[in-house]
Amino acid sequence: MQQGSGSETQVTWEDQQNINKFSKLNNRFQELEDEIKLTKEKCENLEDASNELILTDEETVRFQIGEVFAHVPISEVETRLEEMKDSTCKNLEKLLEEKDSVVAQMAELKKVLYAKFGDSINLEIE
Repeated sequence: MQQGSGSETQVTWEDQQNINKFSKLNNRFQELEDEIKLTKEKCENLEDASNELILTDEETVRFQIGEVFAHVPISEVETRLEEMKDSTCKNLEKLLEEKDSVVAQMAELKKVLYAKFGDSINLEIE
């Protein structure tokens, strides 16, 4: 309801569903932002590890498997790092696609809700 202008806007069940959906999408958007940030950092770290591996002249290197470090031949480490990097980058692409989808859905809901409620509703991310 608007305060002070004298007019009241009735909130229907459908309006409430749209508001709830927007809220859920907004929460998912925030989660995706955090996941994307962490995934980008992981991808960069794997790239850095690959670059460092190129500089080494050792035949075996310590590689973390689970919670332990094992001496692993450099060729196997290169393969594992490449697989991990590919997997992480594909995951990043999926997260970015999902974020785009969420943003598009939020934009549609904003149009509907602002058309009905105008300035009496705030849907902007702070």
